[in-house]
Parts: sequence; structure tokens; C-alpha cells
Amino acid sequence: MAGLGNTAAVSLSENFIADLPHRASAPANKGIGATSLRPCVKGKFIFIGGEKFYVKGVAYGTFRPDAKGEEFHDREITERDLAQISACGLNTVRTYTVPPAWFFEAASRHTLLDDPRHATAIEQTVRASIRSCSQHPAILCFAIGNEIPAPIVRWHSRRTLERFIRRLYHAAKSEDPGALVTYVNYPSTEYLQLEFLDLIAFNVYLESQQQFASYLQRLQNIAGERPLLMAEVGLDSRRNGEEVQARMLEWQVRTAFAAGCAGTIVFGWTDEWHRGGHDIMNWDFGLTHRNRSVKPSLKAVSNFLTEVPLFLNGHSPHISVIICAYNEASTIRETLEACLRLEYSNFEIIVVNDGSTDETAAFAAQYGVKVISTENRGLSHARNIGLEASAGEIVAYIDADAYPDPHWLTYLASTFLGTCHAGVGGPNLAPRSDGPIAECIANAPGGPTHVLLSDEEAEHIPGCNMAFRRECLQAIGGFDTRFRTAGDDVDVCWRIRERGWTLGFSPGATVWHHRRKSVRAYWKQQRGYGKAEGMLERKWPEKYNRMGHVEWSGRLYGNGHARSLFMKQWRVYHGVWGSAPFQFGYYPSAGVGPSWPLMPEWYLVILALAFFSGLGVLWKPMFAFAPFLASALGIQLIQAARGAAARASLTGDPVSPLRIRTMMCVLIFLLRLLQPLARLLGRLQIGLTPLRRRTIKGFEFPKARIFSIWRESWKCADETLKLLESKLAALGAVVGRGDDYARWDLEVRMGMTGAVRLLMTIEEHGSGRQLVRFRTRPFITRRRFAVTLFLELISAGALLDGAWDVSALVGATALALALTAYLDCANAASATLRAIRSLEEP
Repeated sequence: MAGLGNTAAVSLSENFIADLPHRASAPANKGIGATSLRPCVKGKFIFIGGEKFYVKGVAYGTFRPDAKGEEFHDREITERDLAQISACGLNTVRTYTVPPAWFFEAASRHTLLDDPRHATAIEQTVRASIRSCSQHPAILCFAIGNEIPAPIVRWHSRRTLERFIRRLYHAAKSEDPGALVTYVNYPSTEYLQLEFLDLIAFNVYLESQQQFASYLQRLQNIAGERPLLMAEVGLDSRRNGEEVQARMLEWQVRTAFAAGCAGTIVFGWTDEWHRGGHDIMNWDFGLTHRNRSVKPSLKAVSNFLTEVPLFLNGHSPHISVIICAYNEASTIRETLEACLRLEYSNFEIIVVNDGSTDETAAFAAQYGVKVISTENRGLSHARNIGLEASAGEIVAYIDADAYPDPHWLTYLASTFLGTCHAGVGGPNLAPRSDGPIAECIANAPGGPTHVLLSDEEAEHIPGCNMAFRRECLQAIGGFDTRFRTAGDDVDVCWRIRERGWTLGFSPGATVWHHRRKSVRAYWKQQRGYGKAEGMLERKWPEKYNRMGHVEWSGRLYGNGHARSLFMKQWRVYHGVWGSAPFQFGYYPSAGVGPSWPLMPEWYLVILALAFFSGLGVLWKPMFAFAPFLASALGIQLIQAARGAAARASLTGDPVSPLRIRTMMCVLIFLLRLLQPLARLLGRLQIGLTPLRRRTIKGFEFPKARIFSIWRESWKCADETLKLLESKLAALGAVVGRGDDYARWDLEVRMGMTGAVRLLMTIEEHGSGRQLVRFRTRPFITRRRFAVTLFLELISAGALLDGAWDVSALVGATALALALTAYLDCANAASATLRAIRSLEEP
């Protein structure tokens, strides 16, 4: 991409292959050297120096080459085009072959940038091409490929192409380590896993604004923590008319920037286009005609560029930024300085000092913001104090160890104005300047992350970057003060959604959130999160499964998530014969079984196997548990190693020494082993154990039963089951609903090991009279029954062999498992019977 603004970008493309031998012999840019103002990626955006750089670009070429094969042979026309492009407010030019050296000098004179795109087949050609213009100040970005056709990817296999693109990426980095490198993808191969790229670039041609906006949200989720660049958007004016082209380009560019894109490149500058040895005369995608006369689309695009990144139609809702701090003297100044630099016209800043014993309050007072000091009563109480003191119609929370992007509030406000969401969140990214330990922790599990139900709707937004409509937050009573350090954000999101409201996610509303800078601090944080999980389970038991883990409906995003060895592999949807225009990855949901090795309780499984293996000292057949112990340990180690290797390959500098990268990989591996153990200790400390049980007065023997209730007034089945659900929940039971294939309606749990399943039917007797019948039966999982039976058989074998001590220990374990299952079923039966009988009451 040739870019505007004292820097430029170059991208290599498929058409460049034929010209590469000529370009490779071009003189290197000696004397130009590197500049301190080279573009770099910071989170979701591109920066030049300390300023955010929005790519406002146009595609340039390809043109008919002259007899020497030179595409940019008419220097006078090129100079005139670049001057006109710059005058229109565009700051980036994307070329499709590497231009000659004079082109970069012309781009610099007109404050331009350049970016061609090439799907090159030869690594040496890429190296030579980049070497010819390496470190030139007019380079924004190199693109090492463009739109490899979906049938070609399907033929060679996804992994083969991914490995090849990675190879080209490293080749480009070895020639110019400081350059930005990307690959230009398109919807038919969006499934390519290219996490190593510096930024994500896509060519997207959609003529429906709603579909375009929705697809941009999807691409943002694919991009993750990297910038998303629209490498081509446009419309053919020959078939659609110049006025339609102008209107469509205006909303395409506007929508792209509103979606948090780092930039947009319009295809193309002129209708003059040469491809495959022919002048293309039946397509007119340009902003100008072939003779360079201006189309209406150029004016439409140029007018909007003055509003980048967003235009809020003159209405900027008043936003209260609330920062809750406890002993954050080391970071509060950074947070406040960044908040005061926010490019938003209508906001206030409130600092709630939650009983800090350091200089937090004194430092905050130096910035002229509202500071409220209270006794140390916890995070949720501080958030409520900020809410009460706020005057904004939107309240935005940011942690005192985080700092916002300059357009944080702009993107939040835009999302609130364009939707009915009660709350909106955004990415929270780890600053790369915090050091290698913090970077490793950022790539370990357990960090704050968002959960998305769809590309646009969230199930959970983390507390370090969340905003709510003030009236909605007040309507649910604010934050629950029982959560002093963590869990408050999860609780408030669940209560918001319980009201029927929705949560949104804005990829551009970015904050930088410092991760823990030591392993000890990370350990303490994860133990605290484990305690918070236990507190949430007490309040929201229906959100947790038998093992005591949240069952999210959406998908978790972030860098540190582990993947079980037993989870199903994702697949690519190609369509019949590979014909689908939008081909994507399908990720099957993971069941409880495959997820077991990812749970903190897996360490309890290892401990149990170690115990039984150790009994081999007393009775040698118990050594048969040793292979199972080795397998359980191996699974844990392999999962941690695989996750560490995947994340370590994306951390640090791509050209950093192997020793440094190896050390970071080892640390991430250890963190992936420590994190579930820390969570387990926190969960056990708060009582969230596998043997936890809710008790109820009375006792009912767990057996199959049938109940009948006669009623004179008609009620539908859904209403009856929902009423029964509420009564069971009031008794402390955890109630689950049967899925589409279940032969039961409700499952009632009072503990982990046993439950009661209920089936209801209604007989209609005319005039609104009904006979409601319930069938209940105790339920124990087959896995639980098999383990108990297996241990009983081992106990009997030891007894027959004279190993009384081993028999007693193993038999006691089996008896404990059977007894807990029995008590869980009995408690569930008692709660179910009481709830059914309460339905008979008037």
C-alpha cells in the first residue's frame, strides 16, 4: 500500500510475479535509512510516532506496462494523480505491483503511502522485492499475498497455505524487521488461521449496508487484538450508475470506520485498469474516469474523510467515566492522563478512592477531576458510589490499572446511539511495554475477556472496560456489594440480561489493561477469581453445571484459552463442491466430558489416582492405577505445552533471539499449569467443591414416583413448568431444562453426584379442567455409577486376597461416593415433592 502522510505502505500482489525480476534489480534506497516515525501496530489501530493513523486509501493500478514492462512509466501523470489524491484528503495508495524508487519519493512529496498486494510463489522474489524498498519512509505496509482463490486453498489444504504464508511473513520480516506485514484475504477463505500477521486485511464487496456492517463485526472477531483494514471496497459505476456508486461508497467507508476498522481503501482511483494483458473496459470502479475527470463518488468519499473516525450527527451523549481505585498510586496517573486526552466533547471523570493507604487520592486530586474517598468496602461498593455521583446518561467504567484509547468514548457512544443495548464493552489489551513476564501472563489463561453470543451481541463484558445506560444500571440496583474484588462484572451482566436487555460489543472501544507483572501476583489474582466463582455459584446455581463451572451460551475470546485434547476439531464450511461465497470455520460446542481435563478439578483426579497408585505399596495390584496416573499427568502437560507453544510463537519480537522466545514459552507453559491449581484452591476455600450439597428439611427416599394434580382452571404446560421452576429455585435447587431430544422436562439437583428428573403431561377434561401428571425418578450419571462399582470390585478383590487395609480404604471411598449420590438424590426428591405439592395450594 502506498500511503499518505510522510509514510507509505507497499503490498505485493499476484500480478507482481511477472515483474519481480525487474523490481529485484532496482537500486536499494541507500541513504534514506530507517525513520523513528515508521508505522507500528498498537492493539486495534496503526500508529505513526505517537499519533493514531487511520488509513484513508485508494487503490492505484494496475496500468498497461510499456515496452520495458514498466507499469508506472508516465511519471508526469503519476505525479499529477498523487497530488490530486492527497488534495482530496486520502492518505494511502494501494498499488498492485512494487513501484519504482521515484514513486516512493513522489509519494513522500505528496504525503502519500503505498501498498501493493502479491500472492507470490517464490520466497526469494519476496525478499528481493522488499529489499529494494526496505525502510523507506513512504512505506506503510507490505502485503505478501492477495486473495488466493478458495478452490486453490481447498486443493492444497488450509494448513499448507497457512504454512506457506507464514514462511513468506518471516521472509519479509527478515528483510525489514520493523515493517508491517499482512496478507489480503477475502470472504471465501476467511477461515485461514493467520494469527502471526501484524494486521488483518480483507477485500469485501457487499451492496447491503446491514450485511456489510454485520460482516465487519465478524471480521473484527477474526482479527482479535489486531487492526482490521478494509483493503478493497467499491462498486462498478458502469452497471449501477455514478450517483449510486457515490452513495454506496459513502456508507461503505462510514460503516467501516464506525465498526472500528483501522482504515479503508477504495477500489480504485481511476477507471483505467489493465489486467491479464488487456485493458478492462467493461468495469468502472474508479473515483475518476479514465481521463481523470472527477466522479461524484470522489466528492462523497472526500467529504466524509474529514469526519474520521466517526460522526455522531451532532449528538454526543454525556458520559461519566468512573475509575475505582484501591492502592493504585503506581498507575492512576497514567489512567487519568489518558482519560484527559480522550477525543470526546461531553464527559466527566470521577475517581472513587476505596480507602487506599498509598498516594492514590493525592495523585488523582492533581488532575482536577472529581475525587470521592470512602472507607475500604470493596470494588462493587466503589462502583455504586461512582454511579450515584454520576451525571451522565451513560456510565463507563475503567480500572485504575488501565488506560483508554483516545477514541474509546467515541466508539462507545456510537454503539449506544445505533443500538438498544443496555451495556457495551470493548477489547482490553495488554500493553507490550510491560515486559516479558506480563506478556507471558497476557497469553496465559484466566485473564479478563469477553463472551459473545453473536458477532454483535455479548453475554459478558469484563469490568475493566464496560459501559451502561445509567437508567438500566440503576434499575437493577447497581452492583452487588458482596463481590469485593471480582465477580461483580459477571453478576451485573447476568442481571442485565435477566431483565431482557442486551449487551453489545464495540471492537474500536479499546482500553489498555496492565496484566500482573509477577508470577506471585498472577497466582494471587487467580485464587481470588476462584473465590469469586464460588460466590457466583451460590447466587446463580442455575448458571453452573454439576462440576461447578459456568456454562456460557456464547464463545469466549482472548489469548489464553486452553483447548482440550479431546475436543472435536473445527471444520470448514465450503458449500457443495466448494461453491459457497462465504466459507467459514465451524466450531462444535464442547461437552462436559471433553472439557474435564481443562477444569481445575482435574488436579483432584490426579490426586485420587496418585492415592490409589500409592496403595500399591500395600497391595501390588493397585500399581495398575499408575498408567492412568501417568495418562492424567500427560494430558495436563501436553495441553499446557501445546497451548504454550501456540501462544509463544506470537509473543515478543518475531526476530528476537531463540533463547528469549524459549524462556517465554517455558514460562507460559508453567503458568498454564499453575492457573487451574490456583483457581482450584480458591474454589475449595470458598466451598465450591465437587461434594458441595444443598440441604432441605425433610427426607424422601429416592425412588420413581407419579403425582397427579387436578385443577379447575386452565394453564398451559409452559406456564406450569416455569412456575415449578421458580418454586424449586426458591427451595435452593438447581434446575436444568431438557434439550430438544430429552425425554424429561426438568432436572433437579441439590448436589453434584445425584439428581431427580421430572416429566410432566396434562390431560384435558373440558371446560378448562385439567389433570396434571408428574413422573419423577432419581438419576445418577453412568460415569459415577461405573466408578463406584469399579472401586467396590477392587475392594472385594483386595479383601479376598487378604489385603484388609487396602480393601477398607478403597471400600470406604466407594461407600462415600455411593452415599453422597444417595443423599443428593434424596434431597432433590424432597425438594421436587415439596414444589409439586405447593402447586396444589390455592
